[in-house]
Amino acid sequence: MDLHLAGDARKEKQVELEELKFDAYESSRLYKEQTKKWHDHRIQQRECRVGDKDLLFNSRLKLFPGKLKSKWSRPFQVLKTTPYGAYEILGENGLFLMNGK
Repeated sequence: MDLHLAGDARKEKQVELEELKFDAYESSRLYKEQTKKWHDHRIQQRECRVGDKDLLFNSRLKLFPGKLKSKWSRPFQVLKTTPYGAYEILGENGLFLMNGK
C-alpha cells in the first residue's frame, strides 16, 4: 500500500471529523441562543415602589427542604429604593437592605 495514499485518506477523515465537530458546536450555540431568548422573553420585570409590601424569599430553606415549610417571610414594607435594584425595608430588627431579585 502506498504511504502517501494512506496519509491523504487519514487527512481527509480528520477534516471530516473537524467539520462534524464544527457543525455540532454551531448547533449547540443556536440551541442555547434560542433557549436564552425564550427564557428572557418569559421573565417578568417587577419593580417595587416606596410604601409597597413585599414578601422576602429565604434562600437558606432550600438547603433543608420541607414540604410544609414556606420559603417566603411575612410582608415587609419598602422604605427606599436604590437605582441598582436594592431596597431598604423595615424588618423586625430595624432597617436592612434587600436585593430586588
